[in-house]
Amino acid sequence: MSHILVNVAWPYANGPRHIGHVAGFGVPSDVYARYERMKGNDVLMVSGTDEHGTPILVEAEKEGVTAQELANRYNRVIAKDLCDLGLSYDLFTRTTTGNHEHVVQELFKQCLENGYIYKGTQQVAISPSTGRTLPDRYIEGECPICHTDGARGDQCDACGNELDPIDLINPVSKINGETPRFEETEHFFLDLPALAEANLAWLKTREGWRTDAIKFSIGLFKEVKPRAITRDIDWGIPVPVAGWIDNPNKKLYVWFDAVIGYLSASIEWARRKGDPEAWRAWWNDPATPGYYFMGKDNITFHSQIWPSEMLAYNGQGSKGGETGPLGPLNLPEQVVASQFMTMEGRKFSSSRGIVIYVKDILARYPVDAVRYYISVAGPESSDSDFTWAEFVRHNNEELAAAWGNLVNRVANLIAKNFGAIPAIDESKLTDQDRALLDESKAAFDTVGNLIEKHHQKAALAEAMRIVGEINKYISAIEPWKIKDDDARLGTVLHVAAQAVSDANHLLAPFLPHSAQKVWEALGGKGVFSPLPRIEEVEDLDKPGFEYPIITGDYKLGVNVHPWKSEPIEVGAEVPKPKPIFAKIPKEAVQEELDRFQAELDARRAKEAERLAAEKAKLAEESK
Repeated sequence: MSHILVNVAWPYANGPRHIGHVAGFGVPSDVYARYERMKGNDVLMVSGTDEHGTPILVEAEKEGVTAQELANRYNRVIAKDLCDLGLSYDLFTRTTTGNHEHVVQELFKQCLENGYIYKGTQQVAISPSTGRTLPDRYIEGECPICHTDGARGDQCDACGNELDPIDLINPVSKINGETPRFEETEHFFLDLPALAEANLAWLKTREGWRTDAIKFSIGLFKEVKPRAITRDIDWGIPVPVAGWIDNPNKKLYVWFDAVIGYLSASIEWARRKGDPEAWRAWWNDPATPGYYFMGKDNITFHSQIWPSEMLAYNGQGSKGGETGPLGPLNLPEQVVASQFMTMEGRKFSSSRGIVIYVKDILARYPVDAVRYYISVAGPESSDSDFTWAEFVRHNNEELAAAWGNLVNRVANLIAKNFGAIPAIDESKLTDQDRALLDESKAAFDTVGNLIEKHHQKAALAEAMRIVGEINKYISAIEPWKIKDDDARLGTVLHVAAQAVSDANHLLAPFLPHSAQKVWEALGGKGVFSPLPRIEEVEDLDKPGFEYPIITGDYKLGVNVHPWKSEPIEVGAEVPKPKPIFAKIPKEAVQEELDRFQAELDARRAKEAERLAAEKAKLAEESK
């Protein structure tokens, strides 16, 4: 048994999650974690809501609530979205916990002591109307390098270069369009240049990364500058330095603290299970691999920023240093970055209403239909497009017609003819029977190897190929025509049921909800495919602060079945089956397109009313 760390990108707590989000970080991480658990490995899968930074403040101000109130609301919404999707977190928490604050401050202090954090000054973008620091990503302008419009204050997506907001040509605030002013203020900086050699050397040892991710990551080191890790802001983690710790307007900035969440969540998980040091098996043992799942816009933070923070804490940069009490911390094994998913040819945008929220699609369609479509058509290695027509087609042709219909046919034939799983009569077993069983068993290696290499689309395609082979077998044998030979009929139906069981094991990481139903349809008892749950907890360090976490019981042999062909139980009662998957009416495609257009029109009308009211107000004030 090996320890496997699955770190999942932290969703930002300023709104509910949409399909584009979970296609990048959510479903792929869960498929991998479930597979590794079925292999018998001890998986720790962690994440939580990212709750600090200016965007939360901006949204809270618009809604007339405090930043903490806004974070509380969306933490709960997001936790429910991800739990309903079946994402099997050992702990999904948040960054406003006392535990997270302590861990972040511990990393800061050790990096400071090792010389990789230093005090300096920087020209910082300020909103003239609010006096508040503007986050780098909320400033846009012309790239000073490639001169493309729409470059952000931290990076130009067109040429891939890191930027500072002050370098942009004609910078404007994305919040309200005003031109920011720049003021020189004192801040702490992470000395990325002093860590670059070690960071790059580590990157060059990486194997198996998706090509775009590794190329982009290495390209970050063409020119490396120190980055400020504090901001003039009142919402964030206090800076643990005398003269700063009590300053209400100086905080550690969100991009420095959020990535530390993987470690702090692991520590919180250990504390909650009553074994405070248990997290070390996943973080201090160099033999334990850590896999980080995210969208491609997060690569910088996981292949440069977070590794640099860990190298600084470990004392492994050019300045040397001592490892702190939490270390030595393992750097990522892989950064598993997905590309972007669009919607009907348009970029997902909550602010513009081009969106399919997780809660909305799950309210109308089965959760495994959503997971299946994300897995089979998601942005694994290239951008992909969510279309309602393809969503319906994949559900109807593959899940309902191929897989669901197969399960029902086999279960119905067994229920009708035997009422329970029949035994195999070796004298009635043919080469055709043996070939199917051999093929379904061999698929565990093929599908497993593909999942291990993060080729989940190909893995799912292979699992569904086995479904196709079982259907061919049933069609060729035509067991409903076998008369007056119960031994042969029982043998055929046992072979078919065993192959279906194998296919169900292969599909379980992708389709955990329906996998349980298939297991029960073939007479299985107990939990086959465990699901996460939400628990209400109190903060471990801040009495009275309560919040929901996602957790679950996923241990192999207790709640999880193994990644191999398990012999089905002869004599297990097989009830008359119920449909596992239902076809979605084709009319649903147009209904969804009409719903989207109606919501978009309503949003545009509301925005037009708002602008007209503002114009009228300005006109009145100018009289």
